[in-house]
Amino acid sequence: MSSCEKCRLRAKYDKNPRSLLGRIWKWHIGWCPGWKSYLKSLSEEDRKQIKAHYS
Repeated sequence: MSSCEKCRLRAKYDKNPRSLLGRIWKWHIGWCPGWKSYLKSLSEEDRKQIKAHYS
């Protein structure tokens, strides 16, 4: 399991996207190399779902 799957900030975003920590996480995934490699490790279908959810 990737650390991105169990990230506490991601959980905060999922719970309340408008929270301060949620917004920080959303900003963070825009440049995070770990998040980008996590997305590359997913199947095409999963990647589309994740991108749709967090875009």
